[in-house]
Amino acid sequence: MTGATGMSTTLAEPEDRGTLEVDPSVLRKIVEYAADTAPATRHRTRRLAGVDVGEAGPSAKVVTRTADEVDVRLWLALSYPGPVRAAVAEIRERIAADLLRMTGHRVGRFTVEVDALQSDRASARAQTARVH
Repeated sequence: MTGATGMSTTLAEPEDRGTLEVDPSVLRKIVEYAADTAPATRHRTRRLAGVDVGEAGPSAKVVTRTADEVDVRLWLALSYPGPVRAAVAEIRERIAADLLRMTGHRVGRFTVEVDALQSDRASARAQTARVH
């Protein structure tokens, strides 16, 4: 490798380079983004005292098991009608691939709570109602 001065530099051996630590909040964001961008995932309407206050996408909790393995707990809404098991399997694969590619972490336990099924028609009605 050539440095800014044009002199050749070599990297230290992997065991001498130090460590990389990825904060659990970063891992959680990667998991939530991967789940949110899956085709079957839907946003839920958030309500406070019966008033719509926006939308909520998937939420996750990530717990580090070992230096390179994490447990994931995920809460999300899926499209209805649709194959729930197949959708969850695709989301798990997407999350596992993104975590491994971006951080080198593998998924250990993977728990999903599907807390809502949302019709695409209901979603389209809600979006039409929001246009002013």
